[in-house]
Amino acid sequence: MLLGIDVGGTHTDAVLIGRQGIVAMAKIKTDHDNLLVSIKDALESIVSVAGPEGVSRLNLSTTLSTNAIVEGDTEPVGMFVSGGPGIDPALYRVGDHYFTAEGCIDHRGEETGPLDEAAVDRGMAACREAGVSVFAAVSKFSTRNPAHENRIKELVHPLADYVAMGHDFSGRLGFGRRINTAYFNSAVWRLYNRFADAVQKSVLSMGLRPRINVLKADGGTMPLSMSRQLPIQSILSGPAASVMGIIAICDIREDAVILDIGGTTTDMAVFAGSAPLVEREGIAISGRPTLVRALRVKSIGVGGDSAIHVTPQGVTVGPKRLGPPMAFGGAHPTLVDALNVQNVIAYGNVAASFTGMAALAEGSGLDPETLADYAIAAAVNKIREEVAGFVREINDRPVYTIYEMLEGRKVAPTKVYVMGGPALALSALLQDAFSQEVVVPENFAVANAVGAALARPTFSVELFADTARGRMVVPSLGLSREVGRDYDLAAAEADATALLREHVRYLGAEDDEAPVETVERSSFNMVDDSTFLGRNIRVVCQVRPGVLPQYREAVTCPC
Repeated sequence: MLLGIDVGGTHTDAVLIGRQGIVAMAKIKTDHDNLLVSIKDALESIVSVAGPEGVSRLNLSTTLSTNAIVEGDTEPVGMFVSGGPGIDPALYRVGDHYFTAEGCIDHRGEETGPLDEAAVDRGMAACREAGVSVFAAVSKFSTRNPAHENRIKELVHPLADYVAMGHDFSGRLGFGRRINTAYFNSAVWRLYNRFADAVQKSVLSMGLRPRINVLKADGGTMPLSMSRQLPIQSILSGPAASVMGIIAICDIREDAVILDIGGTTTDMAVFAGSAPLVEREGIAISGRPTLVRALRVKSIGVGGDSAIHVTPQGVTVGPKRLGPPMAFGGAHPTLVDALNVQNVIAYGNVAASFTGMAALAEGSGLDPETLADYAIAAAVNKIREEVAGFVREINDRPVYTIYEMLEGRKVAPTKVYVMGGPALALSALLQDAFSQEVVVPENFAVANAVGAALARPTFSVELFADTARGRMVVPSLGLSREVGRDYDLAAAEADATALLREHVRYLGAEDDEAPVETVERSSFNMVDDSTFLGRNIRVVCQVRPGVLPQYREAVTCPC
């Protein structure tokens, strides 16, 4: 059976799914000071029902990397960058320990200027004095030749616990995006690996022996071991779990909006027909563009635990969370308390909600019921306005789904699917606010954990070919063979796809007929003195993100 755990800002949800459907589920309060406790409690709840032998695979989605970056709780990074002529690498400065070094690899992959190793040494000295021990190395055309990045890694190695290199993240060009990706990956590397260590120890201590995967931002999963070197790929895995959850539970065929209303945030996504949208070039993290391929999602600070405030401009809800609702021992009224006062729900200590709302209403000229009504309206209107803005923003740019680019196509949602703990309580109010039909599916409260559990492993292969040398290699498979001068991008894509399918079958994947997509492709002509020498080709293929069809049938319900 498959176990999915989604570590959210307020709750940690877990579901165990077999071929007949959901076998067990749990909802645990997230301990922000120790996320491992939340995961362990969720594991214990499931194991008590299924037994340790009943779990064959564990998929995790976590807000750990996201929260660390948003809250500024990251490790300082020694950033070494070499740009070469034509661009000033200082323009891409990120972090407090950013060092540039002369040297140049040109667009053909040839070294036209040696790396200034003395500049790297000076940067190392500054990092040693500051106590920096994680690093990142990026040179402008490292995707054509990583020699300078490799050399920087060698130079900083005596001081380093970890070094990220820009060419490891993507073969696509994009100097600034590669710098930001490498920086953020190093910034969360230690924090994430401590978390991964603790997860593995907890799983083993309970007698569990599942394969452990982590949800990626694009909705696929990667092995926990791989995520240790690429923790940045787990960014936004929570919203990705929500999208995979709605794919599993509902058979969506129309343009639609997906809302996952949690305790801390509301995450939203948009479907064009049957497919979610994707950020093909890469998402922005803290306003900085990266190479992290991700589903197109947006998060706003409105949730069940969002604090209510009375200001001269009116009543607001969120974006901050000041603790749990007063109904559950908190010190400040939240949206849940307002819903209690209005008799929409009856969670926890309803009397405490009334007391808190009455205290907040004092001096405002409002009674507790009116204040609660204004707060609920403010939350619902904020969600509606943000959805409308999100759809407008999407339609102002080319639309990419996980399947294709939709040229000239405008997205026009006809339904709003709502999940998360407060979904049912807010559904009637949301229906009043939206012109589209509002749908709350079965198992709405744990849909994100369902998505995590059923997300398909997105195995990938990377193929390189140099037709001038007559050689094609796939490093991850240990494969190398001769190719002719006429070998081209189409042939490389065909080979990469076939090799990936063969590898998936060898691994015994549960969905060995899953569609394969090309996520990166480039072909660069090599010329010397106007003479064509051959092509430098790079192709990355992966199993397309989705949910396992044989389990999906057991959880899909009328929506």
